[in-house]
Amino acid sequence: MVIDNDLEFHKDYQTYFKNYADYSLAGIYTSVSEALLHYNDVKPDIILSEVAIPDIGGIDGIYHFRKIDPEVKVIMISSNNDFELVKKAFKNSANGYLTKPVTEHRLYSALDGVKEEGAAISSDIAKKVMAMFQRKNYDSFSKRENQIIDFLSQGGTYKSIAERLFITASAVNFHIQNIYLKLNVNSKSEALIKLRELEAY
Repeated sequence: MVIDNDLEFHKDYQTYFKNYADYSLAGIYTSVSEALLHYNDVKPDIILSEVAIPDIGGIDGIYHFRKIDPEVKVIMISSNNDFELVKKAFKNSANGYLTKPVTEHRLYSALDGVKEEGAAISSDIAKKVMAMFQRKNYDSFSKRENQIIDFLSQGGTYKSIAERLFITASAVNFHIQNIYLKLNVNSKSEALIKLRELEAY
């Protein structure tokens, strides 16, 4: 089942599914409400839903579909790859998130991913997730302070941090004192505990 209020995309989906041997298009709708009306006639295994649709939004629609069929798989589709929106989709138990434009090959891979692995995600979103885990940025700190926090978390000393950032050890000390002040702590160990607590939120 496909839900997208842009009729231009309806043509694309119809063409794609004509070329898929393993998947058939059971129904295509412009709103979650319309899809819910036809749900029991169609009984889809997978739902592809645009995020930004009027009436009931695509993400909120997941709840309504799962009330009827807890086993149905839902892939969200959007031109917006904002991480907060992606996070909201997965918190609402989406199985996948694809960013537009969705090509025939990308859609097929996503359908296979959800069917076989239970999940599918666009490469641009995967890169954002990886970057987030590889380097943490705290909004209350400056860019330089975030760099120093990163090195401190890896066990860096004032001297080694100064060498890596091409600044003096006294400049590193100045930034670290500011970090302690913002965190309301007095030592590196206290700072690292506080930063771990911040990560949990």
